[in-house]
Amino acid sequence: MIDSFINYLEYEKRSSPHTVVAYRKDLEQVRDFVQLSFEINSLEGCTHSELRAWVIDLVEQGLSTTTVNRKIATLRSFFKFLLRSRLVSQDPTYKLKSLKNPKKLPEFVQENIIESVLEESVYEANFEGQRDRMVMEFLYLTGVRLSELTSLRWRDLNLVEDQVKVLGKRSKERIIPLTRKLKQNIILYRKVFEERFSKIGGNEYFITSNRGEQAYSMMIYRIVRHYLDLFAQTTRRSPHLLRHTFATHLLNKGADLNAVKDLLGHASLAATQVYTHNSMEKLKAVFEQAHPKA
Repeated sequence: MIDSFINYLEYEKRSSPHTVVAYRKDLEQVRDFVQLSFEINSLEGCTHSELRAWVIDLVEQGLSTTTVNRKIATLRSFFKFLLRSRLVSQDPTYKLKSLKNPKKLPEFVQENIIESVLEESVYEANFEGQRDRMVMEFLYLTGVRLSELTSLRWRDLNLVEDQVKVLGKRSKERIIPLTRKLKQNIILYRKVFEERFSKIGGNEYFITSNRGEQAYSMMIYRIVRHYLDLFAQTTRRSPHLLRHTFATHLLNKGADLNAVKDLLGHASLAATQVYTHNSMEKLKAVFEQAHPKA
Protein backbone atom coordinates (compact mmCIF):
# COMPACT_ATOMS: atom_id res chain seq x y z
CA MET A 1 0.00 0.00 0.00
CA ILE A 2 3.00 2.30 0.15
CA ASP A 3 2.81 2.81 -3.62
CA SER A 4 -0.88 3.75 -3.43
CA PHE A 5 -0.12 6.29 -0.69
CA ILE A 6 2.75 7.77 -2.70
CA ASN A 7 0.47 8.11 -5.74
CA TYR A 8 -2.05 9.90 -3.52
CA LEU A 9 0.65 12.34 -2.39
CA GLU A 10 1.85 12.98 -5.94
CA TYR A 11 -1.39 13.26 -7.86
CA GLU A 12 -4.05 14.27 -5.34
CA LYS A 13 -2.20 16.26 -2.69
CA ARG A 14 0.33 17.61 -5.20
CA SER A 15 3.12 17.25 -2.66
CA SER A 16 6.59 18.40 -3.62
CA PRO A 17 9.04 15.82 -5.06
CA HIS A 18 11.20 16.26 -1.95
CA THR A 19 8.25 15.40 0.34
CA VAL A 20 7.30 12.37 -1.76
CA VAL A 21 10.84 10.97 -1.67
CA ALA A 22 11.13 11.55 2.09
CA TYR A 23 7.76 9.88 2.82
CA ARG A 24 8.60 6.84 0.71
CA LYS A 25 11.99 6.45 2.39
CA ASP A 26 10.45 6.71 5.89
CA LEU A 27 7.76 4.15 5.15
CA GLU A 28 10.18 1.71 3.56
CA GLN A 29 12.43 1.99 6.61
CA VAL A 30 9.67 1.15 9.09
CA ARG A 31 8.42 -1.65 6.82
CA ASP A 32 11.90 -3.19 6.75
CA PHE A 33 12.16 -2.85 10.54
CA VAL A 34 8.90 -4.69 11.31
CA GLN A 35 9.73 -7.40 8.75
CA LEU A 36 13.11 -8.05 10.33
CA SER A 37 12.08 -7.66 13.97
CA PHE A 38 8.56 -9.10 14.02
CA GLU A 39 8.20 -10.96 10.69
CA ILE A 40 5.31 -8.68 9.72
CA ASN A 41 5.23 -8.30 5.95
CA SER A 42 3.10 -5.17 5.61
CA LEU A 43 2.53 -2.01 7.61
CA GLU A 44 -1.20 -2.64 7.62
CA GLY A 45 -0.59 -5.55 10.00
CA CYS A 46 1.28 -3.48 12.57
CA THR A 47 -0.01 -2.66 16.04
CA HIS A 48 0.96 0.15 18.38
CA SER A 49 3.57 -2.09 20.05
CA GLU A 50 5.58 -2.73 16.86
CA LEU A 51 5.51 0.91 15.86
CA ARG A 52 6.56 2.00 19.35
CA ALA A 53 9.48 -0.44 19.15
CA TRP A 54 10.48 1.20 15.86
CA VAL A 55 10.46 4.65 17.48
CA ILE A 56 12.62 3.37 20.34
CA ASP A 57 15.04 1.91 17.80
CA LEU A 58 15.31 5.29 16.03
CA VAL A 59 16.11 7.00 19.33
CA GLU A 60 18.74 4.37 20.17
CA GLN A 61 20.35 4.99 16.78
CA GLY A 62 20.95 8.57 17.91
CA LEU A 63 18.63 10.29 15.44
CA SER A 64 17.62 13.82 16.35
CA THR A 65 14.24 14.54 17.91
CA THR A 66 13.21 16.50 14.83
CA THR A 67 14.03 13.60 12.50
CA VAL A 68 12.20 11.04 14.65
CA ASN A 69 9.12 13.27 14.89
CA ARG A 70 9.13 13.76 11.13
CA LYS A 71 9.13 10.00 10.60
CA ILE A 72 6.28 9.59 13.11
CA ALA A 73 4.32 12.25 11.22
CA THR A 74 4.87 10.30 7.98
CA LEU A 75 3.49 7.16 9.58
CA ARG A 76 0.44 9.01 10.91
CA SER A 77 -0.33 10.39 7.45
CA PHE A 78 -0.01 6.91 5.97
CA PHE A 79 -2.48 5.35 8.40
CA LYS A 80 -4.95 8.22 7.98
CA PHE A 81 -4.87 7.43 4.27
CA LEU A 82 -5.49 3.74 5.00
CA LEU A 83 -8.42 4.59 7.30
CA ARG A 84 -10.03 6.86 4.70
CA SER A 85 -9.56 4.13 2.10
CA ARG A 86 -11.08 1.60 4.56
CA LEU A 87 -8.02 -0.61 4.29
CA VAL A 88 -7.60 -0.73 8.07
CA SER A 89 -10.22 -0.54 10.81
CA GLN A 90 -8.10 1.25 13.42
CA ASP A 91 -5.08 3.55 13.57
CA PRO A 92 -2.11 2.05 15.48
CA THR A 93 -0.41 5.47 15.53
CA TYR A 94 -3.23 6.93 17.66
CA LYS A 95 -1.28 6.53 20.91
CA LEU A 96 2.15 7.04 19.35
CA LYS A 97 3.59 10.11 21.05
CA SER A 98 5.96 12.57 19.44
CA LEU A 99 9.21 13.28 21.26
CA LYS A 100 9.57 16.54 23.12
CA ASN A 101 11.82 18.97 21.29
CA PRO A 102 14.42 20.71 23.46
CA LYS A 103 13.78 24.44 23.25
CA LYS A 104 16.48 26.34 21.42
CA LEU A 105 16.76 30.08 21.48
CA PRO A 106 17.14 31.54 17.99
CA GLU A 107 20.64 32.80 17.27
CA PHE A 108 21.11 36.39 16.19
CA VAL A 109 23.91 38.76 15.23
CA GLN A 110 24.92 41.53 17.63
CA GLU A 111 24.13 45.10 16.53
CA ASN A 112 27.75 46.22 16.26
CA ILE A 113 28.57 43.22 14.07
CA ILE A 114 25.60 43.73 11.76
CA GLU A 115 26.69 47.35 11.34
CA SER A 116 30.08 46.11 10.15
CA VAL A 117 28.46 43.58 7.80
CA LEU A 118 26.36 46.33 6.18
CA GLU A 119 29.19 48.85 5.93
CA GLU A 120 29.26 50.32 2.41
CA SER A 121 33.02 49.79 1.98
CA VAL A 122 32.57 46.01 2.30
CA TYR A 123 30.85 45.81 -1.11
CA GLU A 124 32.13 46.43 -4.64
CA ALA A 125 30.56 49.32 -6.56
CA ASN A 126 29.60 47.08 -9.50
CA PHE A 127 26.29 45.25 -9.99
CA GLU A 128 27.36 42.09 -8.19
CA GLY A 129 28.59 43.99 -5.14
CA GLN A 130 25.52 46.20 -4.90
CA ARG A 131 23.22 43.20 -5.44
CA ASP A 132 24.94 41.39 -2.57
CA ARG A 133 24.64 44.46 -0.37
CA MET A 134 20.91 44.65 -1.17
CA VAL A 135 20.44 41.00 -0.25
CA MET A 136 22.06 41.53 3.16
CA GLU A 137 20.25 44.79 3.87
CA PHE A 138 16.86 43.63 2.70
CA LEU A 139 16.94 40.44 4.76
CA TYR A 140 17.98 42.31 7.90
CA LEU A 141 15.94 45.51 7.50
CA THR A 142 12.65 43.83 6.51
CA GLY A 143 12.89 40.38 8.11
CA VAL A 144 11.58 38.64 4.98
CA ARG A 145 11.99 34.91 4.44
CA LEU A 146 14.39 33.55 1.84
CA SER A 147 11.54 32.45 -0.45
CA GLU A 148 9.90 35.87 -0.12
CA LEU A 149 13.07 37.61 -1.23
CA THR A 150 13.71 35.40 -4.25
CA SER A 151 10.11 35.79 -5.48
CA LEU A 152 10.05 39.58 -5.01
CA ARG A 153 9.58 41.67 -8.17
CA TRP A 154 10.23 45.33 -8.79
CA ARG A 155 6.48 46.00 -9.04
CA ASP A 156 6.13 44.93 -5.38
CA LEU A 157 8.21 47.90 -4.22
CA ASN A 158 6.42 51.18 -3.62
CA LEU A 159 9.09 53.83 -3.16
CA VAL A 160 6.51 56.61 -3.08
CA GLU A 161 4.87 55.23 0.06
CA ASP A 162 8.11 53.62 1.35
CA GLN A 163 6.77 50.09 1.56
CA VAL A 164 7.03 46.66 -0.02
CA LYS A 165 4.32 44.05 -0.62
CA VAL A 166 5.46 40.54 0.26
CA LEU A 167 3.78 37.25 -0.63
CA GLY A 168 4.30 34.95 2.34
CA LYS A 169 3.27 31.45 3.35
CA ARG A 170 -0.11 30.18 2.12
CA SER A 171 -0.08 33.07 -0.40
CA LYS A 172 -0.76 35.57 2.35
CA GLU A 173 0.23 39.14 1.49
CA ARG A 174 1.65 41.62 3.97
CA ILE A 175 3.03 45.14 3.75
CA ILE A 176 6.43 45.95 5.27
CA PRO A 177 7.67 49.55 5.63
CA LEU A 178 11.01 50.51 4.12
CA THR A 179 13.45 52.50 6.21
CA ARG A 180 14.85 55.70 4.75
CA LYS A 181 18.31 54.14 4.50
CA LEU A 182 17.00 51.05 2.73
CA LYS A 183 14.96 53.16 0.31
CA GLN A 184 18.04 55.21 -0.60
CA ASN A 185 20.06 52.06 -1.22
CA ILE A 186 17.26 50.53 -3.32
CA ILE A 187 17.46 53.60 -5.55
CA LEU A 188 21.24 53.16 -5.89
CA TYR A 189 20.81 49.44 -6.58
CA ARG A 190 18.16 50.20 -9.20
CA LYS A 191 20.65 52.43 -11.00
CA VAL A 192 23.33 49.72 -11.30
CA PHE A 193 20.60 47.20 -12.16
CA GLU A 194 19.45 49.34 -15.09
CA GLU A 195 23.04 49.90 -16.20
CA ARG A 196 23.47 46.13 -16.31
CA PHE A 197 20.13 45.05 -17.77
CA SER A 198 18.68 48.24 -19.33
CA LYS A 199 15.31 49.64 -18.21
CA ILE A 200 13.48 47.80 -15.44
CA GLY A 201 10.06 46.29 -16.07
CA GLY A 202 7.64 45.68 -13.22
CA ASN A 203 7.63 41.92 -13.76
CA GLU A 204 11.38 41.60 -13.42
CA TYR A 205 12.78 40.03 -10.28
CA PHE A 206 14.27 42.34 -7.68
CA ILE A 207 17.24 40.09 -6.90
CA THR A 208 18.81 38.29 -9.84
CA SER A 209 21.87 36.36 -10.86
CA ASN A 210 24.64 38.09 -12.80
CA ARG A 211 22.78 37.08 -15.98
CA GLY A 212 19.50 38.63 -14.90
CA GLU A 213 17.77 35.37 -13.94
CA GLN A 214 15.67 34.92 -10.80
CA ALA A 215 17.82 34.37 -7.72
CA TYR A 216 17.76 30.84 -6.33
CA SER A 217 18.07 29.68 -2.73
CA MET A 218 21.67 28.44 -2.80
CA MET A 219 22.83 31.68 -4.39
CA ILE A 220 21.35 33.68 -1.49
CA TYR A 221 22.85 31.26 1.03
CA ARG A 222 26.31 31.72 -0.52
CA ILE A 223 26.00 35.52 -0.42
CA VAL A 224 24.90 35.55 3.23
CA ARG A 225 27.56 33.08 4.35
CA HIS A 226 30.31 34.99 2.56
CA TYR A 227 29.61 38.34 4.23
CA LEU A 228 28.76 36.94 7.66
CA ASP A 229 32.01 34.96 7.60
CA LEU A 230 33.89 38.26 7.44
CA PHE A 231 32.63 39.43 10.84
CA ALA A 232 30.23 37.08 12.64
CA GLN A 233 31.38 34.18 14.82
CA THR A 234 28.12 32.23 14.76
CA THR A 235 27.46 28.55 14.18
CA ARG A 236 24.65 29.38 11.79
CA ARG A 237 25.20 31.71 8.86
CA SER A 238 21.98 31.57 6.89
CA PRO A 239 19.36 33.99 5.52
CA HIS A 240 17.07 32.98 8.39
CA LEU A 241 19.70 34.17 10.87
CA LEU A 242 19.15 37.70 9.56
CA ARG A 243 15.39 37.27 10.05
CA HIS A 244 16.05 36.21 13.66
CA THR A 245 18.33 39.23 14.06
CA PHE A 246 15.67 41.59 12.66
CA ALA A 247 13.08 40.36 15.17
CA THR A 248 15.45 40.30 18.15
CA HIS A 249 16.78 43.80 17.54
CA LEU A 250 13.25 45.22 17.20
CA LEU A 251 12.17 43.68 20.50
CA ASN A 252 15.38 44.79 22.20
CA LYS A 253 14.49 48.34 21.19
CA GLY A 254 11.02 48.02 22.71
CA ALA A 255 8.91 47.14 19.66
CA ASP A 256 5.41 45.81 20.30
CA LEU A 257 5.26 42.01 20.05
CA ASN A 258 2.09 42.07 17.91
CA ALA A 259 3.71 44.53 15.50
CA VAL A 260 6.76 42.25 15.13
CA LYS A 261 4.39 39.31 14.55
CA ASP A 262 2.73 41.18 11.67
CA LEU A 263 6.06 42.23 10.17
CA LEU A 264 7.31 38.63 10.22
CA GLY A 265 4.06 37.27 8.80
CA HIS A 266 3.53 34.82 11.64
CA ALA A 267 0.08 33.23 11.86
CA SER A 268 0.11 33.24 15.67
CA LEU A 269 1.80 35.14 18.45
CA ALA A 270 3.33 31.93 19.81
CA ALA A 271 5.75 31.79 16.87
CA THR A 272 6.97 35.32 17.66
CA GLN A 273 7.28 34.90 21.41
CA VAL A 274 10.44 32.80 21.05
CA TYR A 275 12.31 36.04 20.36
CA THR A 276 11.29 37.53 23.68
CA HIS A 277 13.68 35.14 25.46
CA ASN A 278 16.67 36.87 23.89
CA SER A 279 15.23 40.25 24.84
CA MET A 280 14.70 39.05 28.42
CA GLU A 281 18.33 37.91 28.64
CA LYS A 282 19.42 41.41 27.66
CA LEU A 283 17.11 42.94 30.29
CA LYS A 284 18.54 40.64 32.95
CA ALA A 285 22.09 41.64 32.00
CA VAL A 286 21.21 45.35 32.22
CA PHE A 287 19.47 44.79 35.56
CA GLU A 288 22.39 42.92 37.08
CA GLN A 289 24.85 45.55 35.88
CA ALA A 290 22.87 48.63 36.89
CA HIS A 291 20.73 47.73 39.92
CA PRO A 292 22.47 48.54 43.23
CA LYS A 293 21.03 45.43 44.92
CA ALA A 294 21.58 43.02 42.01
